Amino acid sequence: MKDGLKKVKTQFFCQNCGHQSPKWLGKCPSCGEWNQFVEEEIRGTAPAISSEFQFAGSPLPIDAITADEKERVGTGIAEMDRVLGGGIVSGSAILVGGDPGIGKSTLLLQVLQCLAERDMKVLYVSGEESAKQIKLRGSRVGASSTNLLVLVEIALSNIIQQIKELSPHVVVIDSIQTVYSSALSSAPGSVGQVRETSGTLILLSKKTGIPVFLIGHVTKDGSIAGPKVLEHMVDTVLYFEGDGGHTYRIIRTMKNRYGPTNEIGVFEMRENGLQQVANPSAFFLAERPEGAAGSVVVPSMEGTRPILIEIQSLVSPTNLGMPRRTAIGVDHNRVSMLVAVIDRICGLHLGNQDIFINVAGGVKVDEPAVDLGIVSSLISGFLDRPIDSGTVVFGEVGLTGEVRGISQMETRIKEAARMGFKRCILPRTLSCEIVPPTKIKLFRIGTLRELLECLF
Repeated sequence: MKDGLKKVKTQFFCQNCGHQSPKWLGKCPSCGEWNQFVEEEIRGTAPAISSEFQFAGSPLPIDAITADEKERVGTGIAEMDRVLGGGIVSGSAILVGGDPGIGKSTLLLQVLQCLAERDMKVLYVSGEESAKQIKLRGSRVGASSTNLLVLVEIALSNIIQQIKELSPHVVVIDSIQTVYSSALSSAPGSVGQVRETSGTLILLSKKTGIPVFLIGHVTKDGSIAGPKVLEHMVDTVLYFEGDGGHTYRIIRTMKNRYGPTNEIGVFEMRENGLQQVANPSAFFLAERPEGAAGSVVVPSMEGTRPILIEIQSLVSPTNLGMPRRTAIGVDHNRVSMLVAVIDRICGLHLGNQDIFINVAGGVKVDEPAVDLGIVSSLISGFLDRPIDSGTVVFGEVGLTGEVRGISQMETRIKEAARMGFKRCILPRTLSCEIVPPTKIKLFRIGTLRELLECLF
């Protein structure tokens, strides 16, 4: 090797999940994707952080630091404020992910318009669309304020320069996978570029106090594309959920350093953009059939919000050697376990039955509180006996058929009473001190055998 020439160190990175390997692999051992490994340069030393991004502070006693929880900026959209924990915190970095075309850019453009209407200067940086395309979307959703500035740029240095010159109140980067740093030789969207550009923008946000929204692409399984460290670096991670066959969209908080996690905001996609749904329970139960066997309503907690959802079951004799088990919106393994418990404890033999379970509206629930609702729906469908339409059911079911208590039962009961339900079947455990609203009657049970007595 000639003097003055340094050997370039490289590693192979999976462009789908960021898994690192010293050699090329056909299949990623982390995410299982094929032909995703790309060779990227590895710098021997970490890049020096510019002095303008260094805090250069000194240790302070924690009681000498002033901070107020009320120092938040409301977005003007109540559902968005809910998932953010009450509003935008100064200097926070917020990562927004979701499937292509689900409405990430549309929602953030609406958020910027609401802020711009309150005389706040906001900056929308796009590396995927031209200024005319953004203007067309803005016209559709009503974004026309002079305080909403649009910048079409992918060079990180130019973006930082514009942020310093404009000093906006909020910045949106759409998307972080398109931003390019000249410090690296790899292409935009690679693992190294995403790590470098996002890290620089987050440091700038902390230094200046300007909140930054980073829109991120997702992989085939729905996770944020790029290195997993990106989700650890930001303060808040929001995921957009939705189904192309439904008009609703759910934005869910997966991580929040300034508020509760697993909080959701419900929106409806319309011609003029995303409109917030103030009463999700009524929205999801709007098309519920009356007097149908296999249908039951369950109060589910999404963060701090109770939402009433409908669970439907279809149980029919199988014509195959192996009965089918299909579950949409709930865990397939948990359904199989509950079928076995019903067979053993209740004496209802479902082993030779095809079972199909669906959470109406395309909602996904994973808390154990829906166990009793799944069991009630299966029993109703198997016996072909409808459950009273004014009944809600919730509780966790154990392997011995016991019905266990769950959290926030009183909140669920109040939501059911507010929606006009008259009966509530709930666990006896932890519910003795609950005083129900006058419009709803409680049926406390301890086993599945007692459920059969109260259900019909």
